[in-house]
Amino acid sequence: MKWEKRDIPPEMVKNLAAKYGCDKLTASILVRRGITGGEGIQYFLEDDPRYLRNPFGLPGMEDAVDRILAAKEEGEKVLVFGDRDVDGITSTVLVSDYLSKLGMDVGWRLPLGDEPYGLSVKAVEEFAAAAGTLIITVDCGISNIAEIERANELGIDVIVTDHHNPPEELPAALTIVNPKLSNSVYPFRDLCGCGVAYKLVSALRFASKSELYGQQICLLNTRPVNDAWIIEIAKIRNLAVVKELTETVNPGMVPIGDTRLPAFLEGQQILVWDAPLQQQAFTRLFGSGVEISMLDIAPEIAKEIPQTAGKSLLRLKEISRLARYSADELTELDVFFNMFSSFVCKREKIFTPADIADLQLAALGTIADIMPLKDENRIIVRCGMEALKTSPRSGLSDLLFKLGLAGRRFDTKDISWQLCPAINAAGRMGKPDTAVKLLLETDPAERDKLAAELITMNGDRKKLGEDIWNIVEPQACKNLPDYGDKLAFAWGENIYRGVTGIMATRLVKRFNVPALVISFGVDTITGSLRSVKGYDLRSILTQCADLFLDWGGHDYAAGFSMEKSRWDEFLGRLKNAVSSIELSLDDDKEKVVVDAELPQSYLTPDIFKIVDRFEPYGEENEPLVFLTRNARVKEISLMGKTDVKHVKLLLDTGKHKWPAVYWQAADKVKKDFDLEDSVDLVFNLSRNWFNGTETPQLIVTDLKRAET
Repeated sequence: MKWEKRDIPPEMVKNLAAKYGCDKLTASILVRRGITGGEGIQYFLEDDPRYLRNPFGLPGMEDAVDRILAAKEEGEKVLVFGDRDVDGITSTVLVSDYLSKLGMDVGWRLPLGDEPYGLSVKAVEEFAAAAGTLIITVDCGISNIAEIERANELGIDVIVTDHHNPPEELPAALTIVNPKLSNSVYPFRDLCGCGVAYKLVSALRFASKSELYGQQICLLNTRPVNDAWIIEIAKIRNLAVVKELTETVNPGMVPIGDTRLPAFLEGQQILVWDAPLQQQAFTRLFGSGVEISMLDIAPEIAKEIPQTAGKSLLRLKEISRLARYSADELTELDVFFNMFSSFVCKREKIFTPADIADLQLAALGTIADIMPLKDENRIIVRCGMEALKTSPRSGLSDLLFKLGLAGRRFDTKDISWQLCPAINAAGRMGKPDTAVKLLLETDPAERDKLAAELITMNGDRKKLGEDIWNIVEPQACKNLPDYGDKLAFAWGENIYRGVTGIMATRLVKRFNVPALVISFGVDTITGSLRSVKGYDLRSILTQCADLFLDWGGHDYAAGFSMEKSRWDEFLGRLKNAVSSIELSLDDDKEKVVVDAELPQSYLTPDIFKIVDRFEPYGEENEPLVFLTRNARVKEISLMGKTDVKHVKLLLDTGKHKWPAVYWQAADKVKKDFDLEDSVDLVFNLSRNWFNGTETPQLIVTDLKRAET
């Protein structure tokens, strides 16, 4: 195995550490990972939810909020329709729970049993028969063209909140909230479905609490530059900048009526920082006859943020944490906007315990849907995980207890491998409503019963998965040459549709090519696709799209349903589509990329401060890989229940002795290393929890005798 540690300029590390206030080891890891811009660094160094992006930046958000508030005002019946997986279940719980607490007449529904993914005509018609008037889809809806058309015919408005890739033709919904829409200017496209649902609830919270909702306000600031003055104005709505104006004026040279200012400011509420100073500037520029009606907001902001009292915007810019992360030089108006936004969030108590509790659900959806752990997803997961540890929501607390995770430290890996599968099992077994009921239930005895049902379902799902894997794996292996060794493909009536996604994921890991697993129903078939990094599944799906009843998904995970009668035609199309697949050779298994080389003096328990700072780990943020040289092997023992394959070590690094686990390395003992050898190794750092005790340990990736 090749160890690769990229050389990086020491000056870059030094400058980055100084600019962003972090230690040099953290800075070096950021540089090696290519994270050198302020915005990217911000999401690694900051945890505060105020760094989350404004929900009103999402397309269609204000229209969605207006329609929901109108439904509340009129006492309308509302249906939240979600998906059967973790992302869909948490989205359903989050939105329906919040609307219920608003006092709205709200119900929820998910596909049960063999019902297809997404909103169904049956669900629409039954809701219409019950006098329903508003449907909100969560984690689905973007491809439900016919179903939403039927809703329109029945006088039902539909709000789509989704995160899946939009088709070319969008449904005729009242509004669509999806960061992946072609017209979206939202800076981050990789929210999960529950992330989008969280944004909807955040926007509703703001609208319900703040008199500023839907109001347009101007922030104005003047500043001298050489012999002229610059007047900067930002129109903001729902704490988002919607329009800006910059005017450069020489004192006494032009009347205000000949500038763009009157038209821009007409009818606006104007807020300034230090009104006497701003009015004095306008008098100097346009004469004493010109007075602008302006409100000095600085004293009010100082009440909520005392450290701003008596400081100019220029001084606040020098001490602003937000300023350090900006890619461009912040203007005084930028600082003003940031201060005003922070002030409103504090005054309106935007981030309440209820909001942080909702982040637990958004974190689960993000982890379960394997969303990239970058940008604001990092804060969603960090805040959600912290709340999950300290004050888990009802239902989640019951599951954590039954899984043995309550009262101990856990990370995204534990959530991904234990908690998410327990919730997902309900959908896999055709009963996602069990998980929703658990997360909404208020009676402790009933929650205990429902949590036990989920644990049982998860055990049944595991057994079913193993049985079906014994069918899927050999069939895919046999079919692989028929598809040019580019697609692992299995199908049949004996493949349960609830585990097709899991089976496709396992096939990708087994064969390192895209995979497709299909379940045959009575009249229809259902397929799940998973892909390898670097290959976008849409190129296959679009070539067969006219055959599908519905289809959709992400770049690397997708699904479809189709009438059985189209099967032969589908097979012919599929072979043509697969022939065009171009896969890049993946040599990553033969290479380990090192984030930092640690002298033995760094290998103390304090190193976990660095490891924890780079949490959460997962998609697009793999665990840190360290290199250490000349550790002494003090103990060796072999591990394995029936077949001894693994090695447990004790490594002496000077001040500390570290337990270490080296998987699949039993055959290397006495050949590649032995007792008292000095070894060089690459490894991850982890915490092992056993019998109520937490022990730090190394997980060895590769190890070799040290060079003399």
